[in-house]
Amino acid sequence: MFLCIPDILKGNELTTVRDGLSVITFVDGKETAHGLARQVKNNLQASSKDTKQELLRALVFEKVLSNELVRRATRPKTISYLMFSKYEPGMAYGSHVDNPFQQGLRSDISFTLFLSEADSYDGGELVIETTAGEQPIKLPAGAAVFYPSTTLHRVSAITRGERLAAVGWIRSYIREAAQRELLFDLDTLRVSLKDTDGTETQRTLLSKSIANLIRMWADDLK
Repeated sequence: MFLCIPDILKGNELTTVRDGLSVITFVDGKETAHGLARQVKNNLQASSKDTKQELLRALVFEKVLSNELVRRATRPKTISYLMFSKYEPGMAYGSHVDNPFQQGLRSDISFTLFLSEADSYDGGELVIETTAGEQPIKLPAGAAVFYPSTTLHRVSAITRGERLAAVGWIRSYIREAAQRELLFDLDTLRVSLKDTDGTETQRTLLSKSIANLIRMWADDLK
């Protein structure tokens, strides 16, 4: 499932992150690339040695994990890793798949949180490769796209301006993408019944089904 969610960061939150990144040290993105990804990665990322980014990471962590739509769609256990990336003119990231583990935790869902205003740069689309063809995604600042970490994807070349983003990986309680999507659909229906003439019996039966599917599929909470 591919899901675009607006306003993960809003107003002052977005300003705080962008202002904070203006004084962060960025290094060659190849430092964290492995295998074939090193051959196709051409970007900059916040240096792991620059501790000034920790408060910015904490803000993004909190806003992503507290978003109700994110929680329903991804069933997050934690964000296994998060980094800030920067693309300048001529930079791109070729087709690749993300590492199966980030910081020792399985990566189930990848996300890109766009930090630059969409009209401030040309190119820089996140292009997700699907059986239906390539899906280019370029969202307003503060919005994020979530997608299975198993997919091939790339970032198209920047031709003008600067593209800032936060890139992260979620470890889900539900390993299988199809199972997460089914739970999301059922939960969306359950929530919608609150705003319609759905009966308490309908909502209760849906809640029962959701709970029992989670019991069947989920990892332990600890």
